Amino acid sequence: MTQAKPIVAITNKIPDAGIKFLEAKFELKIGPTDRTLKSAELLSFVKGASAILPLLGNKIDGRVMDAAGKQLKIVANYAVGYDNIDLAAAKKRRIIITNTPGVLTEAVAEHAFALLTAVARRIVESDKFLRAGKYKSWMPELLLGPQLRGKTLGIIGLGRIGSRVAEIGALGYDMRVIYFDRGKKNRELDKKIGSEAASLRKILTASDFISLHVPLTPQTRHLIGKVELETMKKTAILINTSRGPVVNEQALAQALRHKVIWGAGLDVFEFEPRFTPALKKLDNVVMTPHTASATHEARDAMAVLAAKNIIAVLAGQAPLTEIK
Repeated sequence: MTQAKPIVAITNKIPDAGIKFLEAKFELKIGPTDRTLKSAELLSFVKGASAILPLLGNKIDGRVMDAAGKQLKIVANYAVGYDNIDLAAAKKRRIIITNTPGVLTEAVAEHAFALLTAVARRIVESDKFLRAGKYKSWMPELLLGPQLRGKTLGIIGLGRIGSRVAEIGALGYDMRVIYFDRGKKNRELDKKIGSEAASLRKILTASDFISLHVPLTPQTRHLIGKVELETMKKTAILINTSRGPVVNEQALAQALRHKVIWGAGLDVFEFEPRFTPALKKLDNVVMTPHTASATHEARDAMAVLAAKNIIAVLAGQAPLTEIK
């Protein structure tokens, strides 16, 4: 009698690069391509799974783990962040949790600068202006914005992505880079690009542009709120490609509306997929739908890494990128 293949529950369609690694070894259950499974659906969907491969929108708590069954060995998150997973519940049940670090660093760093450039050079606003037929002639003061080169870039959170953003700023735009990372210094990076560790207050008061790269924790929730925004330069631009709740979105909308800061670029939102309606009315914010890692290369690599973690664990081997 042929032994049944272990079940891998993939909550949404992921790139074929990852599917190809898994389909020969396991029975795959693949969720919808256009929406996130609701809570009740998820509980039913994971039943019998030895591995779950969820997206950030899937809350994987003890109930979901128990719904899968005692054969569940691994939850391989299709993301670098893992605030959607109850790590304590997983540890209690001896379930391995993995993520996909490293492979999307370039994509997210590029997107941070794409947002920064779009806000500073008013790209979206200019596009709307042109499409609306308002462009009549070249004018010296039409849609002016700040130049990037030579300005001060403040990085909050100096992990892989924050470090790469720092390198692009320093080496590509001749920026002065200062950073805050829980009081730690990165002497290797400092030597390479001339960056400097600074206090959070110094980042807020001295930076022309601030880019956020911290995980979502109780300590970083609303790290940037009304007081912090009022501490920033009036000409400052805030970029967030980390997690939405790191910024108090209501406070940011008010700050942008009243020109407390010059502009913002957001790829993540406090209550995704919803965002504060007031932001929609503002020209000094550019928003993207959590697509910072949306390159073919990054998304394929994330799928492959998640798949390799599952293959390793279900074969009784150590995972490549375990979260402990």
